Amino acid sequence: MDAKTPLLASQRVVQVCLFLVAAIALFGGALQMYLGEPETAPRLDNVHRFMAGVYFGSGLIGLWAALSIRQQKTLIFLIALSVFLAGTGRLVSISQVGLPQPTAVWLGYLIPELLLPWIMVVAQIVTNRSSAASAP
Repeated sequence: MDAKTPLLASQRVVQVCLFLVAAIALFGGALQMYLGEPETAPRLDNVHRFMAGVYFGSGLIGLWAALSIRQQKTLIFLIALSVFLAGTGRLVSISQVGLPQPTAVWLGYLIPELLLPWIMVVAQIVTNRSSAASAP
């Protein structure tokens, strides 16, 4: 599929999801890198800022995947899995230590992390099947 061919609707769905994931990870990663976790031990602040860098980096990968959506296949599934695992980590945290305040912010992170991966996987499966059906 060349750059002049319009995107399939399923590709556009994945692309929008990737842009959302990228925005959340870039903003969240940058913010957490800046804020750190100063009310704890230096070791935990260090790990927190390290993970903020990983979070920011995953946002860059999501942005690149969204911009190069025509070439992406397996990477979409890997990004969806990593986002879902991140949401699962939040669920474990909530079950162990409770929901942080303000709850709307943390649910605003959690809900897309649990829903967007499923949307991405289904849309990418549709894209892959459409691409296979139209291949010569």
